[in-house]
Amino acid sequence: MFRSLRRALCAAAALLLPLAGAQTAHAAGTADTAGAGYWHTSGRQILDAAGQPVRIAGINWFGFETGNHVVHGLWSRDYKSMIDQMKSLGYNTIRLPYSDDIFKSGTTPDSIDFSGGKNADLQGLTSLQVMDKLVAYAGQDGMKVILDRHRPDSGGQSALWYTASVPESTWIANLRSLASRYVGNSTVIGIDLHNEPHDPACWGCGDTTKDWRLAAQRGGNAVLSVNPELLIFVEGVQTFDGVSGWWGGNLMGVAQYPVQLDVANRVVYSAHDYATSVAQQSWFSDPSFPANMPGVWDKYWGYIFKQNIAPVWIGEFGTTLQSTVDQKWLAALVSYLRPTSTYGADSFQWTFWSWNPNSGDTGGILKDDWNTVDTVKDGYLASIKASGFPGSGGSGGGTGGGGSTAACTAAYTVSSDWGGGFNAEVKVTNTGTTALSSWKVTWTWSGSQQVTSMWNASYTQSGSTVTAVNAAHNGSLAAGASATFGFGGAPGGGAVPSVSCTAA
Repeated sequence: MFRSLRRALCAAAALLLPLAGAQTAHAAGTADTAGAGYWHTSGRQILDAAGQPVRIAGINWFGFETGNHVVHGLWSRDYKSMIDQMKSLGYNTIRLPYSDDIFKSGTTPDSIDFSGGKNADLQGLTSLQVMDKLVAYAGQDGMKVILDRHRPDSGGQSALWYTASVPESTWIANLRSLASRYVGNSTVIGIDLHNEPHDPACWGCGDTTKDWRLAAQRGGNAVLSVNPELLIFVEGVQTFDGVSGWWGGNLMGVAQYPVQLDVANRVVYSAHDYATSVAQQSWFSDPSFPANMPGVWDKYWGYIFKQNIAPVWIGEFGTTLQSTVDQKWLAALVSYLRPTSTYGADSFQWTFWSWNPNSGDTGGILKDDWNTVDTVKDGYLASIKASGFPGSGGSGGGTGGGGSTAACTAAYTVSSDWGGGFNAEVKVTNTGTTALSSWKVTWTWSGSQQVTSMWNASYTQSGSTVTAVNAAHNGSLAAGASATFGFGGAPGGGAVPSVSCTAA
């Protein structure tokens, strides 16, 4: 992110009303099995091993880059339940930031809770071995992973890809090591070479000590020399030709100085974009805001996609959503990234910042208890979520063998009630022994309540009876997995109804 300190105090999420209008996402216009194998690029699209277009619609889960040397939140929950929840919400990819500290001999994670059987299979493991476990389970759950070299060490972010204590040779060696570690495991689709290069980093200046484009070519070729199947994610810089923007968010130089690797069709350009809760930028005070934003994004990175040069992945974007400006910014950005229902996988790629609630200037999809979903924030992303990918089998998502039984339950919770209206969440859980392809939830109110809006599901209402059906991105639930949808209704003051769930 656009700051040197990423470990921050938990920020309580503001209670905000959901976006008006439909919030449901739709599957990409490709087969449900799209995503198998390693991926490659073709123009502005990413294609799977069979040549089907795919869309990265994911989430950042940070912590390996910090002094904990492991993803955060394991002090509160089991890692499998977290990954299952990510999938149930419709995220199909996890970006895992790390620092080079995890490659040091004896580096072990801390702040993992093993009580009550939580995280039992992580005991005694090194940080890299824990990463192996996360990758394996994500793959079983049908999710992909992008590894992000976030910092040279856990002490803080760096402008360049090297420091006095972590030279380029170490960066290259560790990139090779990661590529080698996951050879043959197509859950790991690629590596983000370095997070947020910024001044004095340049693009195309020719100075090998500062030219990030040349360094990305060296780092990318090092990765591909070990595993030529991986995608190489290359972020921008801060300043090009005198024009500055977000750290890592300026890809203006690609037009004149594209990244050229030894293996064709492997480059994905990555930008970061943030709202005022992170920092102010001139475009937020433009009188035409937010109508000016598509032009801003076109200039810095959108042109790469629109001119069919290469795929563009927004590796980070986020906000606390506490200001009207930030709400307008996120709505505009989601629209710019292209709804999946309209464009399928011919769209911008993305991973939202962040899953973690303890990102002080953005907050997360989870609230501070590390369990409850911020349905307002998650709801903004519904239209750009996309299909999941084939799982790698095994125990991921709690899938079991023998005697397939489809079943589900639903739990209805009122999250706020102000008399004139209310917000509620419904959590659907697959309680059977086989994966679900769809689910339907029904309830009947005893009063005159009416649904006014719903996100992460679609609905019909006849009298006081409401029937909610999964969205395209969250109908598929592995055994034991859950999905959550939310809605607004009026008037408030109604009793919690009995809820039934039908699985298919």
